Amino acid sequence: MSVSPSRAPGAFGATTTAAEVVDGVDLHGLRAVVTGAGSGIGVETARALASAGAEVTLAVRDTAAGDRVAARLTAELPPESGRLTVGRLDLADRSTVAAFVADWQGPLHILVNNAGVMAPSTVTRTPDGREQQFGVNHLGHFALTVGLRPALAAAGGARIVSVSSTGHLFSPVVFDDLDYRFRPYDPWTSYGQSKTANILFAVAAAERWADDGITANALMPGNIADTNLARHMDMEQIAAFIASGELALPPQKTVEQGAATSVLLAASPSVAGVSGRYYEDCAEAKPVTERAADTVGGVAPYALDRENAARLWALSEALVG
Repeated sequence: MSVSPSRAPGAFGATTTAAEVVDGVDLHGLRAVVTGAGSGIGVETARALASAGAEVTLAVRDTAAGDRVAARLTAELPPESGRLTVGRLDLADRSTVAAFVADWQGPLHILVNNAGVMAPSTVTRTPDGREQQFGVNHLGHFALTVGLRPALAAAGGARIVSVSSTGHLFSPVVFDDLDYRFRPYDPWTSYGQSKTANILFAVAAAERWADDGITANALMPGNIADTNLARHMDMEQIAAFIASGELALPPQKTVEQGAATSVLLAASPSVAGVSGRYYEDCAEAKPVTERAADTVGGVAPYALDRENAARLWALSEALVG
């Protein structure tokens, strides 16, 4: 990878776009997978990586929608851009994860675990009985990434990027009741638990797979306008939550700005070798020791704790078999 001297990494920030991050970066010859690339920041992540020359697979539940996105991006991008393909992946359905892994051939240089579900108002479960947010946001991506480890190792210097959220501040991983069998379901602590798990996965993978040349990091994309992430949410509940002071939101970003931190960690030479970290606004996040009502950023110590990460990894291996 190479970077243009006209764009200094220190200039990246909250308003940086994904296109600005890859300006001058050459990804020709590299292969990438972006989960949830049928809408929102997943589309813009795929666009930026392909524009720099990477061959990008859009891993999506709805392949017809994925085909439409791939065709649109191909028409919009310059001819020298990387090829866009589509693969079926439903992170709630373990069989499609296994099929995606089995179908993958050759090295994989970039894996962006972008797909997710956010705060369904009532408890829902995956086909194997897991609470949906934990099952999709963490366990589905865990099974996918572990399955693709040989391809990542074969790439020599592969990068794993997990899209987390400032919502991880709502809850650590509650190991004794991951699936809300014994405590009342709450959409926000459930979401927070799954987003904490995304960060802990990066911490554990960074340590376990360093000898394979694999780096792993997590990030907060920002408060993004016009995405499908909130499709399961009760809008009245959100309004009440904000009014209560329990939920503070940072300034809104466009989808192009929201994809920037993902693309930075996936492609920028400025973070080569960085691993096991949590980023926001294209920079490493600062620690938060106590969450106040107006807290909109930073990373909780429990999300970077190596013992928590090791415990979650072992548990996840048991749950996905």
